[in-house]
Amino acid sequence: MKITELRIMRGPNFWSVEHPKIIVLKLDLEELADTLTHEVPGFASRLKRLFPDMYEHRAAVGVAGGFFKLVEEGTTFGHVLQHIALELQTMAGMDCGYGRCYMAHEQGTHFVIFSYQEERAGEYAAHAALHITQSLIKGEKYKLDEDIDRLHQIREDEYFGPSTYSIVSEAQSRGIPYIRLNRHSLIQLGYGVNQKRIQATMTCGTACFAVEIAGDKNATKELLDEAGIPVPNGTTVYNQDELKRAVDRLGYPLVLKPLDGNHGKGATINITNWKDALKGLAAAKQYAEAVMVERYIQGFDFRLLVINKKFVAAAKRTPAMVTGDGVSTIKQLVDLANKDPRRGVGHEKALTRIKIDQHTKNILKAKELTTQSVLPEGEVLYLKSTANISTGGTATDVTDLVDPYNILMAERIAGLVGLDICGIDVMTTDIAIPLNEAGGAVLEVNAAPGFRMHISPTFGLPRNVAEPVIDMLFPHTKPARIPIVAVTGTNGKTTTTRLIAHMVKSKGYQVGYTTTEGIYIQDKLLEKGDTTGAYSAQFVLKDPTVNFAVLECARGGLLRSGLGFDQCDIGIVTNVSSDHLGLRDIHTLEDLANVKSVIPKSVSKDGYAILNADDDLVYAMADELKCKVAFFSMDENNPRILKHIAKGGLAAVFENGYISIFKNSYKIRIDRVGDVPLTFGGKAKFNIENILAAALAGYVSHFDIEDIKRAIRTFIPSPDKTPGRMNLFQFPNFEVLVDYAHNVGGLKAIGGFMEDLDVSRKVGIIAGVGDRRTQDFYEIGRVAGEIFDEIIIRLDNDLRGKTAEEITLPMLQGIEDVAPHKQVKVIPEEMRAIAYALENAEPESFVAIFTEDVHESVKMVESFKVIQHRSSMLVE
Repeated sequence: MKITELRIMRGPNFWSVEHPKIIVLKLDLEELADTLTHEVPGFASRLKRLFPDMYEHRAAVGVAGGFFKLVEEGTTFGHVLQHIALELQTMAGMDCGYGRCYMAHEQGTHFVIFSYQEERAGEYAAHAALHITQSLIKGEKYKLDEDIDRLHQIREDEYFGPSTYSIVSEAQSRGIPYIRLNRHSLIQLGYGVNQKRIQATMTCGTACFAVEIAGDKNATKELLDEAGIPVPNGTTVYNQDELKRAVDRLGYPLVLKPLDGNHGKGATINITNWKDALKGLAAAKQYAEAVMVERYIQGFDFRLLVINKKFVAAAKRTPAMVTGDGVSTIKQLVDLANKDPRRGVGHEKALTRIKIDQHTKNILKAKELTTQSVLPEGEVLYLKSTANISTGGTATDVTDLVDPYNILMAERIAGLVGLDICGIDVMTTDIAIPLNEAGGAVLEVNAAPGFRMHISPTFGLPRNVAEPVIDMLFPHTKPARIPIVAVTGTNGKTTTTRLIAHMVKSKGYQVGYTTTEGIYIQDKLLEKGDTTGAYSAQFVLKDPTVNFAVLECARGGLLRSGLGFDQCDIGIVTNVSSDHLGLRDIHTLEDLANVKSVIPKSVSKDGYAILNADDDLVYAMADELKCKVAFFSMDENNPRILKHIAKGGLAAVFENGYISIFKNSYKIRIDRVGDVPLTFGGKAKFNIENILAAALAGYVSHFDIEDIKRAIRTFIPSPDKTPGRMNLFQFPNFEVLVDYAHNVGGLKAIGGFMEDLDVSRKVGIIAGVGDRRTQDFYEIGRVAGEIFDEIIIRLDNDLRGKTAEEITLPMLQGIEDVAPHKQVKVIPEEMRAIAYALENAEPESFVAIFTEDVHESVKMVESFKVIQHRSSMLVE
């Protein structure tokens, strides 16, 4: 049993639109292909012992007795691997519950699909689950703890902290999308020009100078002191001599902490003697050269939170502690506290497990205790000198108890420092008493305060402190998204994408769009190449200047990693025809249609899916959709169109030579097809379909009919505007077409265009893409044989694993079967093939070049045209 392929989906995808974050494994069961779990003695019992909590998977399998019952009765080992991968992540604090397992096309191979929270964790869980399954089959012992510890580590390294998670969750609950920009909690909320960014609890609106002030504890103290806010007496020291003078002036008890520290790192409190003062200095020096020495304020540690100038929450923080029972050792008491189900590793749960680290040992040593000491019953022992939740402390919500004086004080502090999100640390005996009356003081101001103590307090009412953050970033009338049009299909998607982008630009939008040629931001090519996957889509959606996105989405990206966005406003499917079959486990047209259907399934409920009613597979996609649907057709009398219109639907049709919109019983004519440059006088019928789809996209985007008409009239096909799409060149005695068509559907479309041409001879330079099936090469040859009088077969630079003969021989056979006496020549190099065709072009002939390298082919044709023009000038 082995994993032959692992794919990580990051958005809506072929396997699941509802579960965007899934791992897709292709699992070769090898010798276990025909074996079920009940046929391996002891397998079920070993699985139960290793994963006793897997019984909870009963709901997922829908079998009385749960997953274990299914294993006892007999299931596949791929199914077992799926459940182990999910359970491993769950045990490491990552809630993952979706999975599927089914047979792949190849005999003995399964697809295993399961959700993940973090990519690396999902990938690790896949390989670990394989090793565990193999060990269980063999009856070998397995050290599960090592995998769980590793997954814990991955989670802590890569998952959102609780503060970031709370903000992202609140955003998602409001339909605001997010993109993770790096591994350090830098998050983009929203798309394009409407985006906002956060990092932990700092936002793009957090003032840099305010962060600097908060980070400089001396400057903060001076600022607050001058504003009449109680702060502890103190000073800054750099060495022992300065510390001694500070102690003599301030007296004990004292607090020492690094000047620009955070999260309690390097801080020592309640210092009562010189020896401890020196230790405190050393501890603080590990984090900063300058050390704050302050008078220790007696009382409890409180955190007040102010967001957007308003007090929103308060928590009382208690350091990690244990209470003696007169019997248990301190270590046993800590172990008992860590068994609290609310405690976990790092940030995975509401509370963090208490660690007996060197800091704790120093506290014990100062009290003449060890971890084996037994505390008297009822005695409380604080194990940390600070009350941070991340070191095992607890939090009690006290929001409703805060005195109005203290609320006003907190709001003033946030304003004085200039922070939009501000955490204020206060030491006082009672937060319900004004700070100046209780003898308390403000200890610190935090520019990136943690939310964990507020959203998941140990005691008291949880507070949704992420809500005011999102309210601040996205007020009620402020949009977070930009319009997104997604275009897919076998043929025509690039032309449709470019036409829509042109239309949108003509309306004054700042457009970002992706095509098979590259990524364009405001008509500037920023990245060259086939950019039709998730990375390219997010490139556009991350751009802060873009306010409208038009994204070409090809099958490769959908199968490789899914969509790069959660939903679109308009999803277009141009057609589905034979192409790429046999690749990436897509073997039938129905499979291919299911891939393309991801786009309309990802349209928002108020958006539109625009579908080709002339294509059976595309038309059928409407049955599964929850959004609005509009159809387009080359036949105004198409029964599907008439039925849709009768129900009050929307459609675009080609009727009486016009591009028209059908709305209810009304017909809105946009323009005459013969006047639209993209149709080449109405000869390029496949482009009429593209225009119909684009016109519908404009109409449902509330563009005026005149604006749509102007856009399609001003979209002039050319090598610059539509590279590789119907690029026509007029020579004195013949014409040349350069086109990217690389499949049977594209070849037939060009053939249809050429039917009405008044030419003496049709010459075609064709090729087969190496990763296609033999029957695809044959079909290209057969169709070429029907269209052209003379055929030149060339080869791509990259044969994609095939030999030249494996590509050319089936094509030659296809030509032979339909036109045995056709003139055929094989010239492998593309530029040589083009040169030969141009040099030998007969008068009044038409040369169609189906190119791999559009730019080089166009350059070759244009150069030849220049040379021919010069030659004719010399002759004259």
